[in-house]
Amino acid sequence: VGARFLQGLGGGAIPPIAYVSIGRALPESLRPRMFATMSTAWVLPGVIGPALSGAVADHVGWRAVFLGLLPLILLAGAMTLPAIAASVPAAEPVAGHALAQTRRRLPAAVLVAIGAGLIVAGLTSAVLLPGAPLVGAGLVLAVPAFRRLTPPGTLRVASGLPAAVLLRGLLTFAFFCADAYVPLALQNWRGLSASVAGVALTAATLAWTAGAWVQARRFDRWGARRFVRIGYLTVAGGILGFAAVLSPYVPVVVGMVMWGIAGFGMGLAYSPLSLTVLAEAPPEEQGSAASGLQLSDVAGTALGTGVGGAIIAAGIGAGWPGWVGLGGAFAVGVVAAIFGGLLAGRLPGTRPAPRAAARPPEMPHG
Repeated sequence: VGARFLQGLGGGAIPPIAYVSIGRALPESLRPRMFATMSTAWVLPGVIGPALSGAVADHVGWRAVFLGLLPLILLAGAMTLPAIAASVPAAEPVAGHALAQTRRRLPAAVLVAIGAGLIVAGLTSAVLLPGAPLVGAGLVLAVPAFRRLTPPGTLRVASGLPAAVLLRGLLTFAFFCADAYVPLALQNWRGLSASVAGVALTAATLAWTAGAWVQARRFDRWGARRFVRIGYLTVAGGILGFAAVLSPYVPVVVGMVMWGIAGFGMGLAYSPLSLTVLAEAPPEEQGSAASGLQLSDVAGTALGTGVGGAIIAAGIGAGWPGWVGLGGAFAVGVVAAIFGGLLAGRLPGTRPAPRAAARPPEMPHG
């Protein structure tokens, strides 16, 4: 758990930097293709990664999977740092401004992390005590801090930028409420090996990339609202279809295809939310907006995984058959995705027009 905490500190810093770099370096017309290109960069790892890691885990051991990633991280850093060092800021920084922002935002970020940890711990405890008090304490800590770190109106799904930030978290909640337990369903319930179960994750990765390229080619014409709504509903259909493999009479290949459909929906909806944030936020506030987007993204992933795990643990604790808890987790993902499709109406109907350059020097918080 401590190592995952350190991994999160590093991993959480990367997406906002990537988003702001795209916002500063590329005109708005090229951004959809850039996000699709980033998705394409996942294809090779997505194709060989799950299958390779499953084979290594089966024949060598799971520790070798983690150790083998370390040289790749060093290589990626060596490729990226020169480009970041050559980037040009959007405006001349005010002396001490970045440090003051960090001092103001860091305590709230720590509270969100602690609160999310308490919520997940409470949910996965599978008992009323201490589960309910932990969830309550986590909400008390995390919700006000989350509101301070995200654009005003995020929690009430205000139109435009705030809605995009909240919908990103709801999207990852819906998808990872099921995704985290796809291998469990295929291995423990249907009896597949880790290598074969990894094929379903590979299918979702390939389809996610395909969806990203579809939105890149049609984003100017369709806009964020339509893509996000269709993406949400596609994710809901994919999760529902994958849940069919909980029946022993449904071929496993059906579940793999349906999980690929869920990944395609993520590709349709994921990048348009990033594009909306970059278009709606003025240049000097893109860093804050992108960090809020990433915070919502990660919080949705953590809570989706925690809620799914809590339902599965409750089923096991009650002595129910394994498919009951898995089916409950998948059902929550479907409901969340349908709800997100309804909220997509808060997004712009066409590609957002660039905001004027004149803006207050700092995004108001709280």
